Amino acid sequence: MSTTTQQNNILKGGEWLIKESSPFETFIPEDFSEEQQMVKDMCASFLDAEVLPILERIDKLEPGLMPSLVTKAGEQGLLGASIPEQYGGLGKDFITSNLVSEALGGGFSFSVAVSAHMGIGTLPILYFGNEQQKEKYIPKLATGEWKGAYGLTEPNSGSDALGAKTTAKLSDDGKYYLLNGQKCWITNGGFADVYTVFAKIDGDKFSAFIVERGFEGFTQGAEEHKMGIKGSSTVQLYFQDCKVPVENLLGEVGRGHVIAFNILNIGRLKLAAAALGGAKRATSTTIQYANTREQFKTPIASFGAIKNKLAEMAIAMWVCESALYRTAKWVDDKEHELLSAGKPFSEAVLGGAEEYAIECAMLKVFGSEMLDLVVDEGVQIHGGNGYSDEYVISKAYRDSRINRIYEGTNEINRLLTVDMVLKRAMKGRLDLMTAAMNVQKELMSIPDFGSGADEEAFAKEKKIIANFKKAILLTAGAAVQKLMMKIEHEQEILMHIADMAIQTFVAESALLRVMKLAERKGESAVAYELDITRTWLYDAADIINKHGKNAINAFADGDEQRMMLLGLKRFTKVEPFNSKEAKRRIAAKLTGENRYPL
Repeated sequence: MSTTTQQNNILKGGEWLIKESSPFETFIPEDFSEEQQMVKDMCASFLDAEVLPILERIDKLEPGLMPSLVTKAGEQGLLGASIPEQYGGLGKDFITSNLVSEALGGGFSFSVAVSAHMGIGTLPILYFGNEQQKEKYIPKLATGEWKGAYGLTEPNSGSDALGAKTTAKLSDDGKYYLLNGQKCWITNGGFADVYTVFAKIDGDKFSAFIVERGFEGFTQGAEEHKMGIKGSSTVQLYFQDCKVPVENLLGEVGRGHVIAFNILNIGRLKLAAAALGGAKRATSTTIQYANTREQFKTPIASFGAIKNKLAEMAIAMWVCESALYRTAKWVDDKEHELLSAGKPFSEAVLGGAEEYAIECAMLKVFGSEMLDLVVDEGVQIHGGNGYSDEYVISKAYRDSRINRIYEGTNEINRLLTVDMVLKRAMKGRLDLMTAAMNVQKELMSIPDFGSGADEEAFAKEKKIIANFKKAILLTAGAAVQKLMMKIEHEQEILMHIADMAIQTFVAESALLRVMKLAERKGESAVAYELDITRTWLYDAADIINKHGKNAINAFADGDEQRMMLLGLKRFTKVEPFNSKEAKRRIAAKLTGENRYPL
């Protein structure tokens, strides 16, 4: 198929919900180039050699240790994957930069420091800085000579970022902005050289500034004592008539929200990538423990209860990975489309991330909760030893918890997912109305039970996905019709709809991946992947049904409720499936290879 045809068939953000996707136009991890795989391996080797042997020293916040590790990573070129070569970076594509995030994601507190530096510490200047600002800061951030941080959150404004109280006022001589206020939970704050700080000019124009360590009136608090990521520097920042040169205004006056929200879109996807990397390492650690730990003179890996846990960990990771790189390729394709249309680099990258902001929000939720599942079951499999600091799984458990909070809480991201879909529908970017009306018409018609014969490979699985989408359209369409503008205040309903969408998106991504692999290798060669996909579809049907029922019961009653619940049952019905045996086969592959194998 020609590149032009592929470009035309690329789905817009959210369009997967109303259109069928082709496996042959879907990027899967098995499509990584040799160069991409080399970059990933180089990052993993860096963790093994430089980070993992000294985790205790890192957690004790040994002075100078973390910044020295960030510098070493920069010297090896790991910090500049997404930075253009003209500013000292490697100029790699968006998929490669996500691979870097994944490969470095198993480094505990180091992963947090390096992710913050590469993301929110560097990208605001790269994407929104003028040429002088980029030339001054980006080369030093790319090499790790300077470290970056980001100051948005305040004691009384977390999710409500625009409620910030920090102010900026132009000095009488017009040479400086005087910043006054406080920022909290600043990752890398204790050692960073460059900070992107948000404040309101004249009390109302939310804007961004580049603040350097050493600016007059800028001080920092003591290191916070945290539940996890103990080795990550986290401090408060204080500004008392802090003198920021006027040339350090980042972007336009009053447009700080554009910087904050666009950077978060990219950060959410990369958080999912880092969570995946952490989950893979935690799973391998757990598999090795289960293979060697004996109870009743038998390795615990041979017990059905443990096999079930290991399989569920692997299933969640594999479907997450499928959705992650499917989305990363979409962002990358959109970026190249915009570049071809003559857009500047920064506009192209941000345009790609904005187009798929819905998917980025969903993956932030799914990735962080997937990691929590993996480390929680990892501790459980370790038993009492999992609660001991002598075993690294306890650190993984503590460090995981923060992921559901930063880059927008998972609750906020669930609400954003549905909000963005509905707003795009109202603006005509997504034709949800036609799709929802077609579902209503189908409900009023006689069901087509078919002959029971599969006309093509994966016909049953494709029908399940199509029905999941109908369940979402049925529920969301009726909720909007019934509640109209009041729906934004019904957060419980919105979160149920978001969960239906998240389950469906990762399910479809997994199916597209296995279909592409089966075409490439033959079904018999992808038995492991088929077990994962079919198990996920089977379990997702119940989850989608539950969230759909909870949503419908919250806004409908009487005959309307009964009809909708019948429709939901119809769209979430799947054939009986022996998930126990499938999970045992998955677990056998894991324990046989003594690691997470994919």
